[in-house]
Amino acid sequence: MYSILQNAHAGWAYLVLLLVLVAVLNSLANGSKEFAAKDRKIALFALIATHLQLVFGLALYFVSPRGMAAMSQMSDKAMRLTALEHPLVNIIAIVLITIGWSKHKKAADSAAKFKAISLYYGLGLVLILSRIPWDLWF
Repeated sequence: MYSILQNAHAGWAYLVLLLVLVAVLNSLANGSKEFAAKDRKIALFALIATHLQLVFGLALYFVSPRGMAAMSQMSDKAMRLTALEHPLVNIIAIVLITIGWSKHKKAADSAAKFKAISLYYGLGLVLILSRIPWDLWF
């Protein structure tokens, strides 16, 4: 179970990064155009992917031999990243992405919709990139 969740979480992360990046770039590139169904779908797919990644990550955290046990080893930088920083910052990033989705739905005009997505999804992307355990990726 642990290895399946670990592979799902690691593999899905590439798709999450790609979808969030595409959503941000799409909203920046089309900011002056009319908000279309294509734009909504791109942002929605990125939202769904990040939430599914959160489910994988939380499940992995609680079945991982390093997850909860690492809380007692906060002086070790790698353990602190795995046990605290990575989950906490990525949850904040997903909350920001969710806020961006909600704000875009409430916005009246297309420019405000694109602005909400580019701002909140962009902040979420920066936070995600800041807490990826890069040494485990390569």
